[in-house]
Amino acid sequence: MGRRLRELGWKIGAVIARSEPSAKRAVRFIGAGHAHAGLTRQVLVSRVILIATPDDTLAEVTAELARMGGEELGGKVVLHTSGALDSDVLEPVRACGAAVASLHPLQTFSGVGVPPLEGRVFAIEGDPAALRAARQIARAIGGIAVRIPREKKPLYHAACTLAAGHVLTVMEAATQVLLSIGMKRRQATRALLPLTRQVLDNFERLGPTAAWTGPLSRGDYRVVAMHARALREFTPEFAAAHEALARLGAVALSRQPEEALAALGRVFQETKLQKKAIGGKG
Repeated sequence: MGRRLRELGWKIGAVIARSEPSAKRAVRFIGAGHAHAGLTRQVLVSRVILIATPDDTLAEVTAELARMGGEELGGKVVLHTSGALDSDVLEPVRACGAAVASLHPLQTFSGVGVPPLEGRVFAIEGDPAALRAARQIARAIGGIAVRIPREKKPLYHAACTLAAGHVLTVMEAATQVLLSIGMKRRQATRALLPLTRQVLDNFERLGPTAAWTGPLSRGDYRVVAMHARALREFTPEFAAAHEALARLGAVALSRQPEEALAALGRVFQETKLQKKAIGGKG
């Protein structure tokens, strides 16, 4: 974000990291700024202070900033980029007179290059003065600022994680299943990625109902049971995820969720009983 803002003409002041080499690398990447190892009073020169630390260090960094800045933080804007934490984590600097908000770009960051930010949603919440600065940053980058309720921030982040991290988990699990039947990884990804991309394209273009595919969408519970039995070859998490995702699909996508859940309950109960019977014979 710092690099993109610098490219758009924003002035970059102090760039702070845990170590001097890290801070210097950040300055080189951003293309501007002054590198510092650890918090420095130089940060107080800026009107807007952007904290982009990992979530588990955000409270510590904020408390240190409040101790260092004190009343000099009055009238300044302090933003953080956490997706899970709300603006209340910045309370120590708010108590010093700063306006605070969270500004979360809904985009994955790999650490290699600058990902596209144009057209991306930036979730914002916080104090009015800080929200104005957050909107200004989002719009300057070409993003779309969307205000969300402070107390709903964990739900917002859970949704993002379902759509990104958990989708990757499912993709890798499916890849490992194909690897187990003799496919090479490249073949498996070539088989699965177009399939998944098409579903997502259909979701965007046609909506969830029309995009839904697979045996559950057709009410073919015999195939669902077949999948459940086949996944016994893997660690229990594979079968458990298959069952949980099927039940979630029934709730989120089925036009008759109660009937679908009842049918799935019977399918998975029978499958578990069959597993116990086989185990007993062994």
